[in-house]
Amino acid sequence: MKCFYSFLFLLGSLLASGQTTDVKYLSGQGSDDAVEWDFFCTGGRKSGEWNKIKVPSCWEMEGYGTFNYGHDKPKADESGLYKTTFEVPATWKGKRIFIVFEGSMTDTEIKVNGKQAGTPHQGAFYRFKREITKLVHMNKENLLEVKVNKMSSNTSINEAERQCDFWVFGGIFRPVYLEAVPNNFIEYTAIDARQHGELNADIFIDKKLSDIKAEIEIKDVQNQTIGKITSAPINEKTGKISLSGKIDNIKPWSAEDPQLYTAIITLRQKDKVLHTVTDRIGFRTVEVKPKDGVYINGVKMRFKGVNRHSHWPTTGRTTNKQLSVNDVKLMKEMNMNAVRMSHYPPDKHFLEVCDSLGMYVIDELCAWQYPPYDTKVGTILVGEMLKRDLNRPSIIFWANGNEGGFNFDLDPLFPQYDPQKRAVLHPWALSGNINTVHYIKYNSGIGNMFHGRDIFMPTEILHGLYDGGHGAGLDDYWNLMLSNPLSAGMFLWDFTDQAVVREDKNGFYDTDKDHGADGIVGPYREKEGSFFTIKEIWSPIHLPEHYLTPGWDGRFEIENRYAFTNANACNYTYRLAKINSLAQKTIQSVSGKIASPDIRPGERGYLQLELPSGWQEYDFLYVTVKDRYNQELFTWSYEIGTPDRLANRLLPQEGSTPAVKESIDNWYFSAAGTEVTFDKQNGQLRSVTSGGKAIPLNNGPVLISNQDIICKSVEYKQVEGNPQLIATYTSRNGKNTVYTFTWTMLPSGIVELDYNYRPQDMVKMAGITFDFPEKEIAGATLLANGPYRVYNNRMKGGSLNIWEKKYNNTITGESWDYPEFKGYYSLFYGMKLDCPTPFEVYSGKEDVTLHLFTPAVQEQYDPKRNHTIVDYPKGNLSFMNAIPAVGTKFGKAEDFGPQSQPHRARGNGPENNVSGKLYFRF
Repeated sequence: MKCFYSFLFLLGSLLASGQTTDVKYLSGQGSDDAVEWDFFCTGGRKSGEWNKIKVPSCWEMEGYGTFNYGHDKPKADESGLYKTTFEVPATWKGKRIFIVFEGSMTDTEIKVNGKQAGTPHQGAFYRFKREITKLVHMNKENLLEVKVNKMSSNTSINEAERQCDFWVFGGIFRPVYLEAVPNNFIEYTAIDARQHGELNADIFIDKKLSDIKAEIEIKDVQNQTIGKITSAPINEKTGKISLSGKIDNIKPWSAEDPQLYTAIITLRQKDKVLHTVTDRIGFRTVEVKPKDGVYINGVKMRFKGVNRHSHWPTTGRTTNKQLSVNDVKLMKEMNMNAVRMSHYPPDKHFLEVCDSLGMYVIDELCAWQYPPYDTKVGTILVGEMLKRDLNRPSIIFWANGNEGGFNFDLDPLFPQYDPQKRAVLHPWALSGNINTVHYIKYNSGIGNMFHGRDIFMPTEILHGLYDGGHGAGLDDYWNLMLSNPLSAGMFLWDFTDQAVVREDKNGFYDTDKDHGADGIVGPYREKEGSFFTIKEIWSPIHLPEHYLTPGWDGRFEIENRYAFTNANACNYTYRLAKINSLAQKTIQSVSGKIASPDIRPGERGYLQLELPSGWQEYDFLYVTVKDRYNQELFTWSYEIGTPDRLANRLLPQEGSTPAVKESIDNWYFSAAGTEVTFDKQNGQLRSVTSGGKAIPLNNGPVLISNQDIICKSVEYKQVEGNPQLIATYTSRNGKNTVYTFTWTMLPSGIVELDYNYRPQDMVKMAGITFDFPEKEIAGATLLANGPYRVYNNRMKGGSLNIWEKKYNNTITGESWDYPEFKGYYSLFYGMKLDCPTPFEVYSGKEDVTLHLFTPAVQEQYDPKRNHTIVDYPKGNLSFMNAIPAVGTKFGKAEDFGPQSQPHRARGNGPENNVSGKLYFRF
């Protein structure tokens, strides 16, 4: 943001100098400072009478009219009538005055003092202006009247913009302001600034003049002039002025290092200054090399992107500058470097933030699917979009529509306006030498995609819905793309859940069922589990999975996945942690710095930790990497000891000799105030009491399997004075032992469970499960990989730590109390369950996943449309050695790579069995 504020200072000093463009806002500049106008709605809520409305706004969000999602048929077609008054500054006398609308849905007719200002505008997402010089009064109040029809009289606009998979609104949803310019003025500029300082620019003026030249002065963020270029005379045929030259000693712009400069463009007639405008530019070069890749400043790129709608739950399409800043920061927090403007040009402040904070952008002409805009109106809208956005260094591609919504007659217009000749994409198709195919399956393609000769870059992929997609499957996809020289990256669908607060439905958060619940973050930017999975996988400094052994030398092999930044620009630290109490959440830790390694972009090297003596006695190691701006890239956690070592250190060892009782049906073991009851027929736990209070854990351990097994025997014996109960299960024919488990009561009152089973081949789940009532659960203290739940294809993103989990019944994408409480938690070490009769359980084996109750299914869920509901065991508390993967809105989990497949367990002999150990402290 430092660049932005420096620009404001510079702009202020220029505005004070004379022949500049003066601006006066008639509305607010965004949703956070909207101004009230008079308003009349012709249909729906609060219609038929004059009232007040905030401008800018979507009138549905202000209580007027009728809500519609883009799939609705038929749609409401009310109109909105606006009135406000304004005065023109006396200093504007002699200047030409325009009224500018940044965006209005949809057909917009303007009157000033009762007279129409130009032709009505059609198309919602585009800046347009009308000259009102002859319509305004300089010395008295002026009346502005605007009529907005939310449904256009142009059928192609309705089909492109309003028959779609997103909310459709009505109203003046972006700012309105007046512009005053000199009689002879610069209409717009088209600048091509390259990475080594080469600069070419076309200056377009409102009318042909003689003896005209232009000058560009380039200033840095310290307001120091670093170069000037003067034009040749105006081209009398084209009516434009062209400049060409070179600025020395510039720093190129990239998403990693977004260096910006101020371009001051001055129009002169002989020695007289006619008009001066300013713009922020970046020097960078974009190249698409067919059958090779996309290059920024000579470096081959892979884009780590997401699709984004301009959306906020209480204001719809009306946003503000701070929301744009916050959204880009969230994207960069996920280690993304690119964003696609789905499916229309965004607010201009969003692009300005992408310039200043560093994001690569696909800027898109609206057309959700076929049919697109007709050529007549499309020609106008392409011009409006490009004139506004041409000089944004963040924009590296244009997109002409989406998924078949392509008017190919409009393609030639883009290079006519754009001196940079940026590629024009047709998202989901092959265009601009890039295959942007959508929702491809893992390793798919015959002569294309993963197995073709064209650059491929899916502009929509891993479609999120509820808790599926996004990070689920991303690890396999990204690794495959890293190995493919023609991959230019991908754009996830999508950034945020498209919920609107429906005051007509008592504040209900409406995502139009499963249509809008697609986000990585919730409507108020609540982070889902995929947020952190993406953050780890897309970290530009990549640390590998690593199992630390006592003889480890403290060295990690790491990879620098930055495009331009040396690994030594980042900061590295470590922390060692030793858990002294789970219940009390006490952790002993020591931390230190790590020398930053000199690893060039795209190369591998070593990160050397100088650990203190005795480091092996700690439980976990954390390695944190922060970028040059002190923002965390990720914190990786590594196991040092084992779950069994930690459990034996935390659990009491002393106590009294266990007692044993027997009845016709049960065995009773007791010690240190705890009594447990086991069923003689199957060996399962029937009841628990501790301190005289019942703990309702029972009906386990049940093997999670569809195998047809029977209990062959339940045997009691004593081992070193401790009672044991051994249950053996076989196949129904009795030939093969499939499952055994052993209960042992220790003197401390700890109940130990050892189990061993032979898993089936090709299963989604494997492990053991118990019943425990969900009622009156207050939460849990977990020592596991958290704080978010996992799936087999979304294991990354968490951290091994103690996590205080408060109970919730969150339904992802329908309620947003995150992290969710219920689900799967990997790398389980221990848990204290917070309930009226709390107890603790610890694992004695590595790589156990806890199943902590079963999440509720979405109320708006349509089983025909998505694959995001996964299997869970029948019990409520389970200890798993295999868990299922989750799918996406459009694809089954099995479509998304190796980690998404059922688990293979084929093998002969008992050495292929799975064993586990649990310690229960009641």
